[in-house]
Amino acid sequence: MSVNGNLLHHSHTFHCPPSFPKFPSRSPIAAAALSRRNSSHFSGLRSSTFLHHPASGGLSRFSLISKYAPDNLSSFEHESDSPKIQEKVSLLTILQGANSFLPQVVLASTILALVYPPSFTWFTNRYYAPALGFLMFAVGVNSSEKDFLEAFRRPAAISAGYIGQFVIKPLLGYIFGTISMTIFGLPTPLAVGIMLTSCVSGAQLSNYATFLTDPEMAPLSIVMTSLSTASAVFVTPFLSLLLIGTKLPVDVKGMVSNILQIVVTPIATGLLLNRFFPKLCTAIRPILPPLSVFVTALCVGAPLAINVESVMSPSGISVLLLVIAFHLSAFIAGYSLTGLAFRDLPDVKPLQRTLSYETGMQSSLLGLALANKFFEDPLVSIPPAISTVIMSLMGFSLVMLWARKKEAAA
Repeated sequence: MSVNGNLLHHSHTFHCPPSFPKFPSRSPIAAAALSRRNSSHFSGLRSSTFLHHPASGGLSRFSLISKYAPDNLSSFEHESDSPKIQEKVSLLTILQGANSFLPQVVLASTILALVYPPSFTWFTNRYYAPALGFLMFAVGVNSSEKDFLEAFRRPAAISAGYIGQFVIKPLLGYIFGTISMTIFGLPTPLAVGIMLTSCVSGAQLSNYATFLTDPEMAPLSIVMTSLSTASAVFVTPFLSLLLIGTKLPVDVKGMVSNILQIVVTPIATGLLLNRFFPKLCTAIRPILPPLSVFVTALCVGAPLAINVESVMSPSGISVLLLVIAFHLSAFIAGYSLTGLAFRDLPDVKPLQRTLSYETGMQSSLLGLALANKFFEDPLVSIPPAISTVIMSLMGFSLVMLWARKKEAAA
């Protein structure tokens, strides 16, 4: 979904046929717009998404192209020669393209957290919920209520996401937890930590990853994660008892409060702003991508920096390999099984990517909190601490890979 294509589709004054004529190379704004048309599908925090919705309103600078093309192109080119306009377009392109550097930024934050932990240790757990809430707000600003209503019309896909979270992933957690003891000879608490990590609900970062790759699937991803998080107050203790043999009393009130703070309220705020204050949304959208990249880097680097001693412990390397294998298997299982179950759907590829994120990424911080609160052995907390970083790195690496594939296929 390209920015230029959305604008031409949304224009009130000119409807562009599929074979829209190319602009001459001497028009800087036209060239910028056409280059953005073929740009990465996750650049600009999906600025194309908000322009697609009628709720966003307003007339963007780029939408002027549809008014001047092609008969009035000469007058448009004369106006575009202004260096000031070129500078604004360039700055806008840079800001909206910030997400293209997200995988590199995540990797850099991981290395920095290992080399110099104090750079992230200030970002404690109390900041994590507001940070995730900001990412969900960015999704809400670039969505509409119709998207979420449409998501609820896909119960089969929602059920598949739920199965991936609470059937496939716990099964993989049990398998790799058993392997850690029988093949690697690791202590039982580390195996417990792996199993516990597999029992928690989906991660809100999976919603953001879906948003960057397939924005039309973001509401569906949010619905899946919200349902798994809401039911985790009952399912996670049951799974922990089934796999680990330990009953975990989960704070129901606290988890409901987290859902409201991290998911519901930020998205609702973004949707309301998009509906009633479209000009305000248009003004703030360019700054959302760089801020979102910065916040994501903090969410990845901080848990690693805070738990760096556990991660770098003698057992940490073995657990690292197991956790990588666990998440890799979950990503592959979510993608492959979705392809088999929904192979006849026209949007099967975006759905496969969405359920791959849902199955491969989970709320490892919840697992870490449960490990610290209900298990005396500190070794139990090592797998969820490592998982927090690994699932983020792998998830956003897939964002980069799949976005490039979509760009090449476009």
